[in-house]
Order: sequence, then structure tokens, then C-alpha cells
Amino acid sequence: MTTVGRFTGFSFINKYKIVCTATAGMFAFVCQHSFAQEVTGDVSKTPGVTESNTSSKSTKSADLQEVIVTGSLIPQQRAETSTPVSVITLDDMQTKGFASVADALQRSSFATGSVQGAQYVGGFTQGAQTLSMFGLTPSYTKYLIDGRPLADYPALYNGTDIFASISGIPTLLIDHIDILPGGQSSIYGSDAIAGVVNIVLKKKSDGAAIDARAGWTDDGGGTQYRIGVVDGFNPGNWNIVVGAQYEKKNPIWGYQRDLTKQFFTGGTSPQTGERDYLIFGLDGTYYFQDPSNCANVAGQFGNSVAKLTRPGYGDYCGTYKSGYYTIDNGLESTQGYLHADTDLNDHVQLFTDVLWNHDVTRFSSGTAYFGTAGDPTSPYYYFEDPNIPDLLNVQHVFSPEEAGNLASQMDKDTNNSIRGTLGVKGSLGSSDWTYTVDMTYTENKLTEKTYLAFTSAINNFFAPIFGDPIGYDSANQVNIFAPNYAAFYQPITPDQYASFTGYATSYSRTEDSLARAQLTNSSLFSLPGGEAGFAAVIEGGAQGWDYAPDPRYLDGETYLYTAVAGSGHRSRYAATSELRLPLLKSLTVDVSGRYDDYKISGSNVDKATYNIGVEYRPVKTLLLRGRYGTAFKAPTLSDEFQGQSGFYQQLNDYYLCAQNGYTGTNLGNCPYAQEYVFGTTEGNTRLRPINAKVADLGIVWAPTSAISVAADYMLWNIHDEVVQQDSDKLLSIESQCRLGDLDISSPTCVAALAQVTRDNSGNLVSVDTPKINAAQETLHAIRVELNYTLTTDRVGSFKFSGSYSNILKHTFVPNVGDPTIDLLADPTWSEEFKTKGDFSVTWDIGKLGTTLYVERYGRTPNYLASIYGYDTAGAGTLGAWTLANLSAQYEVIPGLELSANIENLFNRMPPVDNSYPGTERQPYNEFNYDIYGRRFFVGASYKFGR
Repeated sequence: MTTVGRFTGFSFINKYKIVCTATAGMFAFVCQHSFAQEVTGDVSKTPGVTESNTSSKSTKSADLQEVIVTGSLIPQQRAETSTPVSVITLDDMQTKGFASVADALQRSSFATGSVQGAQYVGGFTQGAQTLSMFGLTPSYTKYLIDGRPLADYPALYNGTDIFASISGIPTLLIDHIDILPGGQSSIYGSDAIAGVVNIVLKKKSDGAAIDARAGWTDDGGGTQYRIGVVDGFNPGNWNIVVGAQYEKKNPIWGYQRDLTKQFFTGGTSPQTGERDYLIFGLDGTYYFQDPSNCANVAGQFGNSVAKLTRPGYGDYCGTYKSGYYTIDNGLESTQGYLHADTDLNDHVQLFTDVLWNHDVTRFSSGTAYFGTAGDPTSPYYYFEDPNIPDLLNVQHVFSPEEAGNLASQMDKDTNNSIRGTLGVKGSLGSSDWTYTVDMTYTENKLTEKTYLAFTSAINNFFAPIFGDPIGYDSANQVNIFAPNYAAFYQPITPDQYASFTGYATSYSRTEDSLARAQLTNSSLFSLPGGEAGFAAVIEGGAQGWDYAPDPRYLDGETYLYTAVAGSGHRSRYAATSELRLPLLKSLTVDVSGRYDDYKISGSNVDKATYNIGVEYRPVKTLLLRGRYGTAFKAPTLSDEFQGQSGFYQQLNDYYLCAQNGYTGTNLGNCPYAQEYVFGTTEGNTRLRPINAKVADLGIVWAPTSAISVAADYMLWNIHDEVVQQDSDKLLSIESQCRLGDLDISSPTCVAALAQVTRDNSGNLVSVDTPKINAAQETLHAIRVELNYTLTTDRVGSFKFSGSYSNILKHTFVPNVGDPTIDLLADPTWSEEFKTKGDFSVTWDIGKLGTTLYVERYGRTPNYLASIYGYDTAGAGTLGAWTLANLSAQYEVIPGLELSANIENLFNRMPPVDNSYPGTERQPYNEFNYDIYGRRFFVGASYKFGR
């Protein structure tokens, strides 16, 4: 693996009421709702859109009436366009119970895909947070802050893919978040295949404010505290906003939750305890060799270890207890923020933004483990005992008592990032042309400290138990030992545990620089439907990624952990233009195009993308919209520069099998079938861009000023996806080449023979499978949004909002020529949610406000279905999962507001999945569900001078 392995819509300006009156009809509700958010008129709130000079002294009244619409480079007087946009405000986050940016995005209805998170302690990016829009890979979503791209996270998602993390963003300094589903590369460039998320930070503050919040869980663990401050100053001609946030959260351990504190009792097989002291044979048979019948180790795992029996296997010393690992991370984070702008003259404004983040994530995958199985390089990888007629392995799972203080041995990821922007904006004299020129630089530095065992030290520690070899079995190629089993069935001391464990430290870094210039004219010329708009952008920059693991990962000294070094740098350039044409009062066409060029190791990867959008308004209350275009993702730096990493896999040696008469249905009898083979993979600087054709059709209906309904049908056709080459297919091709079924001199055969290594006897030695452009993916989805406001004279106002997403089609082709896989019908490939929805109602009366927020997750495959498919007995789907949050806010005195939130109001656990076996310690899908349970939060905020 490439990184450390874990066990092989809108922005508005001050005079927006004028726009609302002018647009009327279908936009009345949207205008009313957005104006109530007290947006200060900072045009930078649109992703990728140049900040206009609306806050400078020279701004004309005509400019003030324009609305910057997310997804476009051109200011305009429409709140809805051909691009669907969703908006999450800071108020939404606080009233709906979202603790962070990641929480708000992951729980939204468009986030239907499974992702690795805090519960997956075997992951590679524990300190990062991400989401999957409509089931597409996380790296297909483009993330921006104030319209400018986030730099990549230094470690690799799932050990292979670079992505951007949405952690480390100060919640209290957020103004709002814009979400644009669908391909957006013609405006935003690479990565914008699934959609774009723009996080807009505050640019105005009318005084100092402080906010504090504390939280805890119903079942223990997870206590947290957060305090934030923000202030605004106007010295001279300057507008300055400063803020800071500090947060600390304690982890949740598995033993603090009923589902994970013991091995599963309600599954398809009897509860089976952890095999803490075990000797087993080649076919899995257990051999119990403890003369004390586990008496010497009974005090381990809280005095719970005993002699247990696993039916069909045998006896061992173990415990039914579990949960000595974290299911939610501990976190300590600090962020600081500065925004400043000043008018240099009537036509020029200078601005700058700085965001700094320091966060430390703590987590634990449990105590170390010793086992002779699974590591062919181990000196004890299978052995013989003259008294037992079998090839043997031993394993020992160390207890908390042996390890000592688990809290002091937690893994620790420390991320430091700095992001700065400096720019100038203004107008070209008294013309309609405006410009923005800016530069942004971001750097992320990650330090990963992983607590683990070291190979030589742990093997040496157990060497006295095995003793010296007393012989060698040449037939099985194993050493013969007469182990001291009585010594094996003994606990060790924390000092002994510390003698072969410790921290391995890895360092990684990403950097991103971007210089950007935009020229805009929203009144280029007149058409029957209004003023045509034009915008053009040129940009250039550089990206870098360096990953330097602890050297002990590379020489095999980190026991059962692997890593590989990687480093890559490239420059990039792009040009973008957009033309908006109101052909008629009822018909507007928007055309955008972009060209991107990446310079890599003396070569280049370039791509042109386009988008055509149409808006048709047959009546004022109805908008019909549609888009068609292309999107792409450039190969990531890890795709191109990931160093070679190794692994073992079970493969069929088709060539030797065919040589010995084993083909077709007889292949399963071949002695060379499903043998362990060493494999390697690495980056590839010759990769092409991932390409996509994207389209969507939508309708927006607002029959009154109080109601708005939007529905959009979106589709993606993605090809040339980057995947690791298929080892099995490669061996099949290699066999055909050697057997003469394919021309051995063809490029296909030359490549296959070079990637498959055999010894002088013809036996397989290794298979090299680099990353290639091979996979294809098709996705169709529908998304619906509803907003309704009811105002009464006596009982206050009610605001209802809801959204719903449904994945209608999702197919995948791993490699060219492979059959198409229906990801919605084949659970062995995908466990994503097909449907997801949310609904909220807010009641405001006087100084009191309350919100009930409900989210519903649709059906997913159960465990048996995900392993064997729906045709297996007991396979099926799990029922829907519904959660509710309740919040209340009360203004005690002017400026002082108290709040209370309850997340997961009814303490709902995931749907019961009784198809898990009794050997599982975590009987639910941690990529789809969590078992954190009910959480409570109380808070207070005070705005000075109110």
C-alpha cells in the first residue's frame, strides 16, 4: 500500500429586496428566505466566481442589483439557473444538529455512498473526513473554500487515492456552504465529476461574538467542548474579520457500546470468543496444548479469559469480551482565521484571507497481535511439531493488562495546514468590466504516529518459546520445533510488551499554489431577453505531494504493517470562459468551456471540457432547466508517482495448469490454482484523464411566495477510470501468449510477459499490476427539494424543508471486456444506499426557536448478501434507518442566546443484521452506520453591543 497500512445556492448583496421585487413570481420565496440570512453583500460567496467590487465605494447601483449565482462566473438577476444548487447555512448547521462541515455534508441526502471514517480504525486516513456524492468515489467531488480549491490531504484514501479532506474548517466562521451536484469541470476543472462543494467563510462581522458548546453521549465516551470567537473591525478604510475556534473531543471505545463490547450473540453461528491463545493447523483445526487449562491467563481481559470451544474447530483460551479499540476518534483542534479588505481608490480593492489549522486525531485499533500465519517472511510461518501431524501456527492477542495503559498507546495523526490568499479586484474605469487577480497558497503537513510491534523484536521475544529448530521438513519446506507450550500460555508484563512495541512515525506533505485572473462583463450587449454576460479566467499553479514513511516500514520491521514512499510534483494551467445569452424573456442559454493542461515529468496531460445549459420559463412560476457537457479528473499525483508496494494474493497459474492438463471446469483440481503469489503495484505517469459525459434535466415550481419545489434528474457516463490492473486477467493473457493462442510478439504479449516473473523452473514468482485506465461507470439519480413557509399572527412562523435522493441506475465495468456489474443489484460490489432523504420543521415564536430534523437512510444489503450475493440463503436487505435531532434556542437578553440539541433523539441503533456470524466483534456495516447513539449538547452565544 502507498501509505501506512492497517493490517494486511446563493450569494446576495445588500439591496437584494430590489431584485426580489423585480424577479417576483417563482423567486419570491427564495429571495425572502435568503434575505433573512442577513448576507452582507460579499460576492465572493460564489464558488469559483470572482469577487466583484460591490463593497467598494465605486460600485454602481446597477451592479448592486445583481445576484452572483453559484455555478456561474457571471453576476445576474436570477436566483435559479440551469445548474441546481443546494445551500447549507450556519443556522442550518446549528439548528439541525450538525457538529461540523463534514457532519453537515455526510448527512445530506446526496451523500448516498459508503465512506471510510472514524469507525474504520484499519483505514489509512483516520484524521481526514470526506463523503461520497451519489455513490461515486470521494475524489470525484471538488472542494473549494471561498471559490478556491482545497489542497489534497497528504495521506491516501484507502491507501491508493489522493483526495481533499473537509476536516479542520472552523464551524463558527462559516457563512454558508454551496453544493452543486453533477459535472462542473467546464467551470471548475479537474475532480468536479460528482459535484462541487464550496465552503464560504465570513467576510463581515458587525461586532464581537463568543460561542461555547459542550456535549456528551448517553452511553459514555465522546464528551466534547468547543469555543469560538469572532470580531470585526473597521480601522480607517479597512474591513477586518478575525476569528478562532478550539475544540476537544474524547474518543468512544468499542466496549462502551452494547453492539461492540462482546462478540455477536444473535448471528448465524454461535457466539465465538476471541482466540487469544491459539494453536491451529493448516486446515484450521485447533490443537489445545495448555497443561493449566487457561488458568494462568484467566485474569486477562477483565478476568474473562477461559477455556472455550469453537464447534468444528476445537478448544482455545479466549474471551467473549471485545471493544478494546475506538469507534470514534479523539480530537483536539485549533483554527484561526483572518479576512481583510480595503479600497485603494474608487476603482480598486485589495483583499486577503488566511486560514490556519492544527488538529490532532487520536485513535486505536487495539492491542498488538502475534501470529505465525499470514506472513510468509516470518521465521515461524508454519512449523511442525513432531507430536502433532500437521502444519501449525500460533497466535496470541495481547490483553489490555499486558499492554498497560491503552490511552497512552493510541495512534496519533497531527495535521498542520496554512492557506493564504492575496488579491486585488475592481472595475475598469466607469465601464461594465470588472476584474479580480489573486493568488492562493496552501500547505498541509501530516505526521502519523502508529503504535505497533516491530518484527525482529517480537519474533525474538517469542523465539525462546519455539526454541531452536530440531529438524527440517524438505517436502513441506518448514522447520520442525518442539515449542514450550506452557510458556506460550502465560501472560506477559507491560514492560515486556513495551520491549517489542513502539511508535513508527511517517511524514507527508501536500502543497498547492494557484494564480488566477478573471475578467467579467455582465452587460456585454443587449438581447431580447436582457443583457448578455461574459466572463473569462486564466489560471496557473503547481501541486506537490511527498510521502516519507518511517524507514522501518520499508525494510519489513513494522510487524504486519506495510508502506511505500512516494513523491510527485507538477504544474498546471487552465483557461475558462462563459457566455450567458438571454435569447428571450423566457429562454436563456449558458455556454461555458475550459482547457486544462498538466505538465508531468516532461510530458503533459490536457483536457478540454464544455457545458451547455438551458433555462426556459413558460410562466413566471415555472422553470424548466437542462444541462449537457463533459467533465474530467486528471490523474492524481499518487496515481502517477506512487512508489512500488507489495502484497500477497491468491491467484490461478493458468499457464502451469494448462501445461498439466487442468483447464475449464477441471481448473479447480489444479495444484497451481489459488496459490499465494507476491504482487506489486505502482503509479503510472502515462495515465490518461478520467473522462465523463454529464447531463441533467430539472424543474422548479413556486406557485406562491411561500412554497418552492425543485426536482432534477442527473446522469453520468464515466470512462477511463483509473484502477489497478487485474492480476487474474493478466495471468490469463500471459498463459495465452506462452501457449500460442495470442501472438507472443504482439504489444499485449510483450507487456504481459514483462509483468509476470517466473523462476528457472517456470514457477510463478511475482506479478506486477500498475494503475491503468480501464474501468467504466454509469450513474442515474434523481433529487427533489421542497421548501415551505407558514406565517401566523398568533403562533409564530413554521418553516418546512426536505430533500430526497434516489439512485436509479449505477453500473460498473472493472476492465475492458468485463461484463457490466449492476451495483444496485450486486451487493458483493456495492453496499451504497439507494435512497436517502431528510426533512425538517422549524418553529419560531417570539424569542424561542425549535427545530425537528429527521433523516431516513434506505435499505442496504445485509452481511451475507455483501459477501455471497442475494442468491445465498439468509441474504437480503436491511430495513430503513431513521434518525431524529431536536434543537431549541432562546434569546435570554439582547445578544445572549442559549441553545440545546439532542442528536439521535430516540437513540436508534442500526437495523439489526442477524446474518453476521458469531465470530464478529462489530456486527454492522461501519461504512454505512454508526452506533454512537444519543448525544446531548448545550451552548451559549453572546454578541457584544446588542
